[in-house]
Amino acid sequence: MIEEILKGLYKLEIPLPGNPLRSVNSYVIITSDRNLIIDTGMNRRECMKAMELGLKELGVDIKKTDFYITHSHSDHLGLASSIASVTSKIYFSEQEAQRVGSATMWDDLVNYAHLSGFPENELRGILHHHDGYKYRPRGHMDFSLLTDGDTITIGDYLFECVHTPGHTNGHMCLFDPYKEVLVAGDHILNDITPTIQLWSHDGNPLKKYLASLEKVSTLNVDLVLPGHRRLFGNCKGRIQELKHHHRTRADEVLSILEEGPKNAYQMASQMTWDIAYDSWDQFPLPQKWFSTGEANSHLRYLEQEGKIRGEMGDQDIIVFSLDTNL
Repeated sequence: MIEEILKGLYKLEIPLPGNPLRSVNSYVIITSDRNLIIDTGMNRRECMKAMELGLKELGVDIKKTDFYITHSHSDHLGLASSIASVTSKIYFSEQEAQRVGSATMWDDLVNYAHLSGFPENELRGILHHHDGYKYRPRGHMDFSLLTDGDTITIGDYLFECVHTPGHTNGHMCLFDPYKEVLVAGDHILNDITPTIQLWSHDGNPLKKYLASLEKVSTLNVDLVLPGHRRLFGNCKGRIQELKHHHRTRADEVLSILEEGPKNAYQMASQMTWDIAYDSWDQFPLPQKWFSTGEANSHLRYLEQEGKIRGEMGDQDIIVFSLDTNL
């Protein structure tokens, strides 16, 4: 489905079959000189077909087209290597390029999932069920690296790069201060809450995410172009809703820990999720993964706030408990 949003700016809805996200929004800016595609969809046949049909209908010459990728998740980056021409630039943040270039990234994630209490029988098959792994980009990509404050001019649009870590460490939005348009990627979504996950000994993605929300709240945004679902206005109002969501979730984690120590997998099994299953046992494996990653990010946030503590327990699994010294 193609929708013209502003002059020369179109939204392509790229399907994600079998995925709870349903689709990803790819934005296309067409000019007489060069074109720009923002985010692409996964490296899978259904995404490629929708992208090719949309670009054909818009009359886009891929040889005169560059790409901007908001972050490294496969539903945004996956197709880039398959559709970019030899004359295309692929704009990407420095942090995300390092992540994509890591030879051990997926192994590191699985190893930390073990520390989080993920059962071995589920862990062995997780990558075969993970869309991000199955439909990741293939082959080498030469990125044109950008950082916070850099600009991209395309036709009548002048975009500033806004580094917004949280959803990923190198996530970067685009903001046109003259048209007051924010291309938000997965930093701010309207119908759903962006997932903030942790799968590492290092970092505090939730703390970074909350700081990124504050950063974006200072911008004069009239229209938000998100990575998924509907376009929306009232950016500041949505930011307040997202901050409240994470405060409520952090309080829920503390409440659950009042019952006794938990690892992240156990914590996730008791947290509240907006998903149509009656019990944790019914959750599909990818949803257990995302939920445990979310639990990890909130546990790390609370640990660094000094409200809980994590200790290595039996079977090399990290267990969290309330800090009794408070």
